[in-house]
Amino acid sequence: MREKATDQAELRGDCGRCFGLCCVALPFSRSADFAIDKDAGKPCPNLQGDHRCGIHARLRQSGFTGCTVYDCFGAGQKVSQVTFGGRDWRTGPPERTRRVFDVFPVVRQLHELLWYLTEALTLPAARPVHVDLRRALTDTERLTDGSPDELAALDVAEHRQRVNALLLRTSELVRAGKRGKKKNRRNADLMGARLKGADLSGADLRGAYLIAADLTGADLRGADLIGADLRDADLTDADLTGAFFLTQPQLTAARGSSGTRLPGSVTHPVHWTAGL
Repeated sequence: MREKATDQAELRGDCGRCFGLCCVALPFSRSADFAIDKDAGKPCPNLQGDHRCGIHARLRQSGFTGCTVYDCFGAGQKVSQVTFGGRDWRTGPPERTRRVFDVFPVVRQLHELLWYLTEALTLPAARPVHVDLRRALTDTERLTDGSPDELAALDVAEHRQRVNALLLRTSELVRAGKRGKKKNRRNADLMGARLKGADLSGADLRGAYLIAADLTGADLRGADLIGADLRDADLTDADLTGAFFLTQPQLTAARGSSGTRLPGSVTHPVHWTAGL
């Protein structure tokens, strides 16, 4: 049965319908995010026979914080159940298994674009480009329905570039409606920056490096956060109401509190209040 990504609720990973692709296809290196080295195409030793994680409930305590902040945007179940018709990569010939692992990162990128495009269409200020956004959404969904060979041969970078031009125009339209001087912090190096209580409302923070930045009580209302690196950033009591192009993985990589105000497209990560 063909799956359609009609809203952001469908663009979230559903491990119950996936064959553990993120635990096999992707590589990672021993670091603060991962306790071990793992090559692409090699199953994580914590992956069980039912494709579930054997240490899922204690990933952070076990040194696998990187796993807790990852989201495939629904690409895992799409590749598992649609692209490869529910055929487990463990049971097929080596050629098909390799193709599964080639295709998964491609579909993941396409699904991330679907997330942004779907959100952009909910922004009233972006109405002047809604027709173009809908066309890009349809084109991207069509690409996700391609055959394994078509997906493996797809130039994702070229497609992302076309979509990004639309998303940039969307950002300009949305932020133009915000009062005050617009702050341009695109791709800025703000690692460890002291921004407690800072007024960043309507700011362009696309691709900004905010790793370990102190954003306690900061005003991020209406800010563009696409691609911003929020790892270990402190968002305690910050106001992100109306912030857009913010994803759950970005938020989960940060620190915050029950007092952090968020847009409706994301939720408070459990570890913010669980003391993990």
